[in-house]
Amino acid sequence: MTAEVLDAVEEFDVVIIGAGISGIGAATYFSRELPDKSLAVLEARDGIGGTWDLFRYPGIRSDSDLHTFGYAFKPWRHEAAIADAPLIKEYLHETVEENGLERVLRLGHRVVRSEWSTADSRWTLTVRTSDSATGATRTRTIHAGWVFAATGYYRYDQGFSPEFPGRDDFEGEIVHPQHWPEDLDYGGKKVVVIGSGATAITLVPAMTTGARAARHVTMLQRTPTYVMALPRVDRVALALTKLLGEKRGYAVTRFKNIWTEHAVVKGLRTFPKAGRAFIRRENIKRLPKGFDVDKHFNPPYDPWDQRLCLAPDGDFFDAIKDGRASVVTDAVARFSKRGIVLASGEELEADVIVTATGLNLRLFDGMPLVVDGRQVDLADALCYRGMLLSGIPNWAMAIGYTTSSWTLKVSLMCRYFIDLVRHMDARGYDTVVPVAPAGTNRRPVMDLQAGYAKRSEKLMPKQGPEKPWRMAMSYPEDAKALRGPVADEHLEFGIRRTAPQSSEGRRATSA
Repeated sequence: MTAEVLDAVEEFDVVIIGAGISGIGAATYFSRELPDKSLAVLEARDGIGGTWDLFRYPGIRSDSDLHTFGYAFKPWRHEAAIADAPLIKEYLHETVEENGLERVLRLGHRVVRSEWSTADSRWTLTVRTSDSATGATRTRTIHAGWVFAATGYYRYDQGFSPEFPGRDDFEGEIVHPQHWPEDLDYGGKKVVVIGSGATAITLVPAMTTGARAARHVTMLQRTPTYVMALPRVDRVALALTKLLGEKRGYAVTRFKNIWTEHAVVKGLRTFPKAGRAFIRRENIKRLPKGFDVDKHFNPPYDPWDQRLCLAPDGDFFDAIKDGRASVVTDAVARFSKRGIVLASGEELEADVIVTATGLNLRLFDGMPLVVDGRQVDLADALCYRGMLLSGIPNWAMAIGYTTSSWTLKVSLMCRYFIDLVRHMDARGYDTVVPVAPAGTNRRPVMDLQAGYAKRSEKLMPKQGPEKPWRMAMSYPEDAKALRGPVADEHLEFGIRRTAPQSSEGRRATSA
């Protein structure tokens, strides 16, 4: 039995939960722009990086260019614009070192409960740590005026894997990309990857190349996905850097890529038939002659109803063209001793089955949020400007774009957070909480057709039909909304330990 030690209480103005790409970026912005505020970054894992440290499957990489996925304040220096996880982790470690974030970073600190007191205008965080050497568990109590939750939106301890009939009958190995074994040997073996999202599109070419290449990889999909080839190296970015220097070249490339992507997404959504036809033509160019494109690459939804998958330099298509990989579009009937029996009756033989079947969504690592003694049901909350939650004071969340570069939105959120804190300090406010208008129509906060979003609709916060309660998925739209007036009639401000004021006194206007 391990001993549990209760440590002394610590006080911080701002606590960031999570040291992935969002948390590290937020810590840099806040330490630079709010130097008088005490800051701590609590990370449950023993290393930084979040997604880029958790996932270890072959070929794991970004699905966005690093000139927009990277930070505005730190140029991306590598030649590859679509980068593998080790390069992204290196970039994050450099950010920590260059900005002295070691002094505020606490690894192995899992927040297990958050309680808000209106009387004290602060959060009480119950934080659990453990000593890997002795097994001793410590429970720390941390008080925070603000919490910035950079925890992402999925469960780190569990990926989504459907209950496939006959799973126990399969005599080979079954792995989920979220829990990839370091010693998995797939060299010279037949592999079936179940799924057609970004993970599958990455795994297929990665597992068919190199010294440990599989004998053959089959991507088994129930529903096709839009896949487009994109150059791994941005030649224009390299030219701009050479011409303008590192910082200016990066800034111009970032601007170029933001607006190029915006134009592409808007164009595909405005003219979906033309977009579908264009993607089909591009696929045909890269696939073997006679390949059934309409069966395997013709989704039943319009472009960007779900995120479009990228194949750097067309590596996914090359694997198919060279015969190293194939695509099967069918449903799984059951697993068998030798592989997978399909709904059509065909059997796919496999030595290894990879269930690239997605994520389980969960906000804030599943911790209870309690406001003045009442546990909050996140499904009842409405998102304000995509980052604050109705009924929850002094709590911000970092949820980036799902159809664009994640970090673009997070940087805008950090800027708004800084402006909001300054606005409150200038007026003597200690608390702020968004108040949703009565009768607001609600819809899922992640307005996507993807399976992971649909499965978790009932557990997630909601969005409204209009700004500031609508969750924008456009950088230009968010840039305008989050750089506009800090306060409006939907925000209710308060002062610590004072008699309740009238609603007029507590509500701020854009003035």
